[in-house]
Amino acid sequence: MKINFIDLKAQYADYKSEIDKEVAEVLSTAQFIGGEKLNSLEENLATYTGAKYAIGCSSGTDALLLSLMALGIGQGDEVITTPFTFIATAEVIAFLGAKPVFVEIEEDSYNIDPTKIEALITPNTKAIMPVSLYGQCADMDAINEIAKKHKLPVIEDACQSFGATYKGKKSCNLSTIACTSFFPSKPLGAYGDGGAIFTNDKELEQKIRMLLNHGQNERYKHKFIGINGRLDAIQAAVLSVKLKHFDKEVKARNDIGTRYSKLLKDTNVTTPKISKSSTSVFAQYSIRVEDREEMIAKLSEQGIPTAVHYPVPLHLQECFSNLGYKEGDFPVSEKISTQIMSLPMSSYLRDEEQDYIIEAIKGK
Repeated sequence: MKINFIDLKAQYADYKSEIDKEVAEVLSTAQFIGGEKLNSLEENLATYTGAKYAIGCSSGTDALLLSLMALGIGQGDEVITTPFTFIATAEVIAFLGAKPVFVEIEEDSYNIDPTKIEALITPNTKAIMPVSLYGQCADMDAINEIAKKHKLPVIEDACQSFGATYKGKKSCNLSTIACTSFFPSKPLGAYGDGGAIFTNDKELEQKIRMLLNHGQNERYKHKFIGINGRLDAIQAAVLSVKLKHFDKEVKARNDIGTRYSKLLKDTNVTTPKISKSSTSVFAQYSIRVEDREEMIAKLSEQGIPTAVHYPVPLHLQECFSNLGYKEGDFPVSEKISTQIMSLPMSSYLRDEEQDYIIEAIKGK
């Protein structure tokens, strides 16, 4: 049996007529930047999350960058984050001349450990950036409480958790600013790069809109140094169609993730632990195994693709060697990075495919 890691072809086939119609409308109007498609998407994204403002942008990475820029973070500042995430989280901090300050993760959730944050806050700390990894929100109440005490903004890196809930509220409406990604493989994915920023702060919303359009407050009048961070209308059209079907897909992903965990219960595999106060969109279904390379090879032989998110924690990446971290500084992150691996996951994964994957893991 040949299994797709993510089945985007099946999804397109399902929504083909709607997507083709929306894209054709963009082509016929030739309004490729901004316009009605983007405005409609932003309104619907805000409604979905409950945030006052949603701002479409060019990628999840640019969403994080623009959020830091809007907060005025730059040379000499410090931003607290996690070492166990995709590089973009810390990359944008360093790109602005600020310093990523890493905090160890919780072993069960793989998200930043709030109990270890406060000890690392200094006069140079200007923000806290937790990551809602693999589709489950970080413990945002605990993080927000620390941030409030120290008068710090919180940026939720929700690039993997759009659609998840935390204590009854949607991810992307849990902090000062939130950022998500619409990379094609995300639970809500475009057909190219894309992202969005969410906030309830009108001043931040206005500033972010200027920053993503070269800092303009009106054409050829530039209030800030900005970037070209716009989301194009074709991607907005695709996302608008997918958003209409998104709750159905989130439920399917949750059912599939729950079924994985149930079927793997009596194996030597560590399955994701989802907090009782949260739901996950399972951007990845990531398990932990002691013999990862052997498991990957065994599944590959049977036509089952896998991925590793992430094999090297950020504090051990060469590009961050100037920060002075060393092996052993974050033992939980380091251990998990040697054990973690992701199995095929999409709302189109069939029971028989999942059963085949489970049987392969069990060695039947």
